[in-house]
Amino acid sequence: MNLTTYAIPAYVLLILVELVSYRFVPDEREQGYTVRDTATSLSMGLGYVALNLGWSAIYLGVYHLTAHLTPLHLQATWLSAIAVFVGWDFCYYWEHRADHRVRILWASHINHHSSQRFNLSTALRQPWTGIGNLPFGLPLVLLGFSPAMIFTAQSLNLLYQFWIHTERIGTMWRPIELVMNTPSHHRVHHGSNRGYLDRNYAGVFIVWDRMFGSFTPETEQVVYGLTQNIETYNPLRVAFHEYAAIGRDLRTVRTVKDRYTVLFRSPGKAYYAVKRAKSAQSAQSPLAAEPA
Repeated sequence: MNLTTYAIPAYVLLILVELVSYRFVPDEREQGYTVRDTATSLSMGLGYVALNLGWSAIYLGVYHLTAHLTPLHLQATWLSAIAVFVGWDFCYYWEHRADHRVRILWASHINHHSSQRFNLSTALRQPWTGIGNLPFGLPLVLLGFSPAMIFTAQSLNLLYQFWIHTERIGTMWRPIELVMNTPSHHRVHHGSNRGYLDRNYAGVFIVWDRMFGSFTPETEQVVYGLTQNIETYNPLRVAFHEYAAIGRDLRTVRTVKDRYTVLFRSPGKAYYAVKRAKSAQSAQSPLAAEPA
């Protein structure tokens, strides 16, 4: 059951409320909303809703096939509902961490970080591709949770993450900040500041980041966007530009090791592999030997 589609009217209403709030209480940094950035975010959200129908069908089919491999089959009760919600959030943490640390997965996830603004519309920049994330839900299937329960948990997880994409809320009551993912924690995640890169992967419970060493509090003003911003509002380019970059990098590198790095290691390691390959090719070029 994908609840995010039913939440679209609420998304639109809350975006309008936040937009109006900037009219009455302006942001000193002139953040807030712009027409082109918001239009891109809305377009990305609509594309996600349409394409997610196909991805969901694939996920559902694989989940059902996997369910036949396990003798465990849990009934839908309040206890199992809580367990699958917490269980998926744990799995989501590792999925999200992989999205940032495996470049071919980053190619799908990067559009969520492409805006240089941070508001509720930014939450709608969801991936248009996602087959690589399929394995992260399979442990829950093998533990006996039904595909319907897992899909509902995934939808609720995504719904929760909508409201944390805002600058209108500062830090919250400390016990909440210790346990839950909040706007302050998620602003860090969207930062391109050196100290904020690849931090705070949590979906609902920030305790996973605290447990696994990826937590960083918000201590300095966040600079949103990518380390190398793409400067485009074209939804197609936003959705697929990193795949195109991977294709270019695969043509640049020469060794199997470097090709593996470009596809499956972190974006930073891929960058340096390509940089080394270009330097080596430049050194071997006949023009490089000619005197200036």
